[in-house]
Amino acid sequence: MTQLGRWAVAVALVAATVTGCAQAADPVGRTGATSSTPAPAAAGERALPVYYVAETAAGPRLQREFRRLPAADPATAAVREMLARPTGTDPDYRNPWPAGTTLRGPVAITANAITVDLTAAPPSELAAQQLVFTVQGALGQTTPIRLLHDGVPTGPPIPRGDPYALRSLVQIDAPADGASAASPVTVTGEAAVFEATLHWTVLSGSTTVRTGVTSTAEGQTFAPFRFSLDLPPGRYTVRISEDDPSDGAGRPVLTDDRTVTVT
Repeated sequence: MTQLGRWAVAVALVAATVTGCAQAADPVGRTGATSSTPAPAAAGERALPVYYVAETAAGPRLQREFRRLPAADPATAAVREMLARPTGTDPDYRNPWPAGTTLRGPVAITANAITVDLTAAPPSELAAQQLVFTVQGALGQTTPIRLLHDGVPTGPPIPRGDPYALRSLVQIDAPADGASAASPVTVTGEAAVFEATLHWTVLSGSTTVRTGVTSTAEGQTFAPFRFSLDLPPGRYTVRISEDDPSDGAGRPVLTDDRTVTVT
Protein backbone atom coordinates (compact mmCIF):
# COMPACT_ATOMS: atom_id res chain seq x y z
CA MET A 1 0.00 0.00 0.00
CA THR A 2 1.28 3.49 -0.84
CA GLN A 3 1.94 6.14 1.81
CA LEU A 4 -1.09 8.10 0.58
CA GLY A 5 -3.20 4.95 0.84
CA ARG A 6 -2.04 4.36 4.42
CA TRP A 7 -2.98 7.95 5.30
CA ALA A 8 -6.47 7.43 3.89
CA VAL A 9 -7.04 4.16 5.77
CA ALA A 10 -5.89 5.62 9.09
CA VAL A 11 -7.93 8.77 8.70
CA ALA A 12 -11.04 6.77 7.83
CA LEU A 13 -10.62 4.65 10.96
CA VAL A 14 -10.31 7.68 13.19
CA ALA A 15 -13.13 9.57 11.51
CA ALA A 16 -15.46 6.71 12.38
CA THR A 17 -14.76 7.36 16.08
CA VAL A 18 -15.50 11.10 16.01
CA THR A 19 -19.25 11.38 16.37
CA GLY A 20 -20.80 13.80 13.90
CA CYS A 21 -17.47 15.35 12.92
CA ALA A 22 -15.66 14.74 9.64
CA GLN A 23 -11.92 14.17 9.98
CA ALA A 24 -9.40 16.06 7.85
CA ALA A 25 -7.17 13.79 5.76
CA ASP A 26 -3.91 15.24 7.10
CA PRO A 27 -1.26 14.46 4.46
CA VAL A 28 1.52 15.19 6.94
CA GLY A 29 0.12 12.84 9.55
CA ARG A 30 -2.34 10.02 9.62
CA THR A 31 -4.68 10.05 12.57
CA GLY A 32 -5.90 11.97 15.58
CA ALA A 33 -8.80 13.24 17.61
CA THR A 34 -9.40 16.06 20.03
CA SER A 35 -10.19 13.93 23.07
CA SER A 36 -10.74 10.34 24.12
CA THR A 37 -14.51 10.92 24.26
CA PRO A 38 -15.20 13.63 21.67
CA ALA A 39 -18.11 15.95 22.33
CA PRO A 40 -20.76 16.06 19.59
CA ALA A 41 -19.66 18.45 16.87
CA ALA A 42 -21.83 21.23 15.55
CA ALA A 43 -23.02 20.80 11.99
CA GLY A 44 -20.42 21.86 9.46
CA GLU A 45 -17.35 21.29 11.63
CA ARG A 46 -14.28 19.13 11.04
CA ALA A 47 -11.44 17.92 13.24
CA LEU A 48 -8.45 19.78 11.78
CA PRO A 49 -4.75 19.42 12.68
CA VAL A 50 -3.14 22.62 13.97
CA TYR A 51 0.65 22.57 14.36
CA TYR A 52 2.81 24.20 17.01
CA VAL A 53 6.50 24.24 17.96
CA ALA A 54 7.64 22.26 21.00
CA GLU A 55 11.06 22.11 22.64
CA THR A 56 12.18 18.47 22.68
CA ALA A 57 15.31 16.73 23.87
CA ALA A 58 16.47 16.83 20.23
CA GLY A 59 15.66 20.51 19.72
CA PRO A 60 12.52 22.30 18.50
CA ARG A 61 10.05 20.11 16.58
CA LEU A 62 6.52 20.39 15.27
CA GLN A 63 3.65 18.91 17.29
CA ARG A 64 -0.06 19.04 16.49
CA GLU A 65 -3.44 19.29 18.16
CA PHE A 66 -6.76 18.50 16.51
CA ARG A 67 -9.42 21.21 16.78
CA ARG A 68 -13.08 21.24 15.79
CA LEU A 69 -13.28 24.08 13.26
CA PRO A 70 -15.64 25.26 10.50
CA ALA A 71 -15.49 22.96 7.47
CA ALA A 72 -16.55 25.52 4.87
CA ASP A 73 -13.03 27.04 4.65
CA PRO A 74 -10.77 24.66 6.61
CA ALA A 75 -7.43 26.23 5.68
CA THR A 76 -8.49 29.72 6.77
CA ALA A 77 -10.02 28.36 9.98
CA ALA A 78 -6.88 26.34 10.81
CA VAL A 79 -4.50 29.29 10.25
CA ARG A 80 -6.62 31.58 12.39
CA GLU A 81 -6.68 28.96 15.15
CA MET A 82 -2.89 28.51 14.90
CA LEU A 83 -2.34 32.26 15.36
CA ALA A 84 -5.07 32.86 17.95
CA ARG A 85 -3.04 32.33 21.12
CA PRO A 86 0.57 31.91 22.29
CA THR A 87 0.27 28.18 23.00
CA GLY A 88 -1.87 25.21 22.17
CA THR A 89 -4.03 23.44 24.74
CA ASP A 90 -0.77 21.84 25.81
CA PRO A 91 1.31 24.76 27.17
CA ASP A 92 4.46 23.04 25.88
CA TYR A 93 3.23 23.64 22.32
CA ARG A 94 4.22 27.20 21.38
CA ASN A 95 3.05 29.54 18.65
CA PRO A 96 6.31 31.33 17.66
CA TRP A 97 4.65 33.94 15.40
CA PRO A 98 4.66 37.56 16.67
CA ALA A 99 1.73 38.39 18.93
CA GLY A 100 -1.11 39.92 16.96
CA THR A 101 -0.22 38.25 13.64
CA THR A 102 -3.40 37.74 11.62
CA LEU A 103 -4.63 36.68 8.20
CA ARG A 104 -5.30 39.59 5.84
CA GLY A 105 -7.88 37.56 3.93
CA PRO A 106 -9.05 34.00 3.31
CA VAL A 107 -6.53 31.40 2.19
CA ALA A 108 -6.61 31.21 -1.64
CA ILE A 109 -6.19 27.86 -3.39
CA THR A 110 -5.03 27.33 -6.97
CA ALA A 111 -3.63 24.31 -8.80
CA ASN A 112 -0.01 25.33 -8.27
CA ALA A 113 0.05 27.09 -4.90
CA ILE A 114 -1.94 27.91 -1.78
CA THR A 115 -1.68 31.62 -0.97
CA VAL A 116 -1.60 32.79 2.65
CA ASP A 117 -1.34 36.54 3.31
CA LEU A 118 -0.29 37.43 6.87
CA THR A 119 0.47 40.66 8.72
CA ALA A 120 3.93 39.36 9.72
CA ALA A 121 6.79 37.45 8.16
CA PRO A 122 7.74 34.07 9.62
CA PRO A 123 10.20 34.49 12.51
CA SER A 124 12.02 31.27 11.57
CA GLU A 125 12.09 28.48 8.98
CA LEU A 126 10.39 26.19 11.47
CA ALA A 127 7.56 28.72 11.96
CA ALA A 128 7.12 28.80 8.17
CA GLN A 129 6.89 25.01 8.19
CA GLN A 130 4.40 25.17 11.07
CA LEU A 131 2.18 27.19 8.74
CA VAL A 132 2.80 24.83 5.80
CA PHE A 133 1.93 21.73 7.81
CA THR A 134 -1.20 23.38 9.25
CA VAL A 135 -2.56 24.55 5.89
CA GLN A 136 -1.74 21.33 4.05
CA GLY A 137 -3.13 19.25 6.90
CA ALA A 138 -6.41 21.18 6.84
CA LEU A 139 -6.77 20.72 3.08
CA GLY A 140 -5.46 17.15 2.86
CA GLN A 141 -2.96 18.04 0.14
CA THR A 142 0.72 18.90 -0.27
CA THR A 143 0.56 21.87 -2.66
CA PRO A 144 3.31 24.41 -1.80
CA ILE A 145 2.42 27.53 0.18
CA ARG A 146 2.82 30.99 -1.39
CA LEU A 147 3.36 33.16 1.68
CA LEU A 148 2.71 36.89 1.55
CA HIS A 149 3.57 39.52 4.16
CA ASP A 150 1.17 42.46 3.81
CA GLY A 151 0.48 41.42 0.22
CA VAL A 152 4.16 41.03 -0.76
CA PRO A 153 5.63 37.56 -1.44
CA THR A 154 8.25 36.53 1.13
CA GLY A 155 9.95 34.30 -1.47
CA PRO A 156 9.16 31.37 -3.74
CA PRO A 157 6.36 28.96 -2.76
CA ILE A 158 7.32 26.90 0.29
CA PRO A 159 7.13 23.12 -0.06
CA ARG A 160 6.52 20.83 2.87
CA GLY A 161 9.79 19.89 4.58
CA ASP A 162 10.83 16.41 5.66
CA PRO A 163 8.37 15.39 8.42
CA TYR A 164 10.94 13.02 9.95
CA ALA A 165 13.33 15.94 10.46
CA LEU A 166 10.72 18.52 11.44
CA ARG A 167 8.05 16.71 13.46
CA SER A 168 8.43 15.01 16.78
CA LEU A 169 8.42 11.30 16.00
CA VAL A 170 5.98 10.60 18.85
CA GLN A 171 2.62 12.34 19.15
CA ILE A 172 -0.34 11.93 21.52
CA ASP A 173 -3.52 13.16 19.83
CA ALA A 174 -5.99 12.16 22.56
CA PRO A 175 -6.75 12.80 25.32
CA ALA A 176 -6.16 16.53 25.10
CA ASP A 177 -3.87 18.00 27.72
CA GLY A 178 -5.85 18.78 30.89
CA ALA A 179 -8.82 16.63 29.84
CA SER A 180 -11.02 14.67 32.22
CA ALA A 181 -11.97 11.11 31.32
CA ALA A 182 -13.51 8.03 32.85
CA SER A 183 -11.42 4.89 33.21
CA PRO A 184 -10.32 3.15 31.09
CA VAL A 185 -8.61 6.09 29.37
CA THR A 186 -7.97 5.52 25.68
CA VAL A 187 -4.72 7.05 24.40
CA THR A 188 -4.35 7.56 20.65
CA GLY A 189 -1.85 9.24 18.38
CA GLU A 190 0.83 8.41 15.90
CA ALA A 191 4.55 7.76 15.92
CA ALA A 192 7.40 6.86 13.60
CA VAL A 193 9.37 4.47 15.78
CA PHE A 194 11.86 1.63 15.43
CA GLU A 195 10.16 -1.72 14.82
CA ALA A 196 6.77 -0.13 15.70
CA THR A 197 7.75 -0.16 19.41
CA LEU A 198 6.35 2.62 21.60
CA HIS A 199 6.92 2.85 25.36
CA TRP A 200 4.44 4.46 27.75
CA THR A 201 4.62 5.58 31.37
CA VAL A 202 1.93 6.82 33.74
CA LEU A 203 3.04 9.16 36.53
CA SER A 204 1.27 10.58 39.57
CA GLY A 205 3.34 13.63 40.38
CA SER A 206 6.92 12.34 40.15
CA THR A 207 5.96 8.76 41.05
CA THR A 208 5.79 6.16 38.29
CA VAL A 209 2.45 4.37 38.57
CA ARG A 210 2.62 2.07 35.59
CA THR A 211 4.74 1.36 32.52
CA GLY A 212 4.17 -0.62 29.35
CA VAL A 213 4.83 -1.07 25.67
CA THR A 214 2.46 -0.78 22.73
CA SER A 215 2.84 -1.00 18.96
CA THR A 216 2.14 1.35 16.10
CA ALA A 217 0.43 -0.01 13.00
CA GLU A 218 3.75 0.06 11.14
CA GLY A 219 7.40 0.69 12.00
CA GLN A 220 9.78 3.39 10.74
CA THR A 221 6.95 5.55 9.36
CA PHE A 222 4.27 7.74 10.92
CA ALA A 223 1.60 5.25 11.92
CA PRO A 224 -1.31 5.25 14.39
CA PHE A 225 -1.34 3.67 17.84
CA ARG A 226 -4.00 3.10 20.48
CA PHE A 227 -3.91 1.70 24.00
CA SER A 228 -6.12 1.85 27.10
CA LEU A 229 -5.26 2.54 30.74
CA ASP A 230 -7.39 1.30 33.63
CA LEU A 231 -6.65 3.84 36.38
CA PRO A 232 -8.27 4.81 39.68
CA PRO A 233 -9.56 8.39 40.06
CA GLY A 234 -6.79 10.96 40.21
CA ARG A 235 -4.58 13.30 38.20
CA TYR A 236 -1.92 11.66 36.02
CA THR A 237 0.68 12.38 33.38
CA VAL A 238 0.70 9.93 30.46
CA ARG A 239 4.04 9.92 28.64
CA ILE A 240 5.05 8.10 25.47
CA SER A 241 8.59 7.65 24.19
CA GLU A 242 10.30 6.05 21.24
CA ASP A 243 12.40 2.93 21.57
CA ASP A 244 16.17 3.56 21.60
CA PRO A 245 18.00 0.79 19.71
CA SER A 246 21.28 2.70 20.14
CA ASP A 247 21.06 2.34 23.94
CA GLY A 248 21.93 5.99 24.45
CA ALA A 249 24.56 6.31 21.75
CA GLY A 250 22.30 8.21 19.30
CA ARG A 251 20.31 11.42 19.59
CA PRO A 252 18.13 12.00 22.66
CA VAL A 253 14.89 10.02 22.87
CA LEU A 254 11.77 11.92 21.82
CA THR A 255 8.76 11.97 24.15
CA ASP A 256 5.29 13.48 24.40
CA ASP A 257 2.98 13.68 27.39
CA ARG A 258 -0.53 14.65 28.45
CA THR A 259 -1.98 15.50 31.83
CA VAL A 260 -5.36 13.85 32.42
CA THR A 261 -7.76 13.67 35.34
CA VAL A 262 -9.45 10.29 35.74
CA THR A 263 -12.94 10.62 37.21
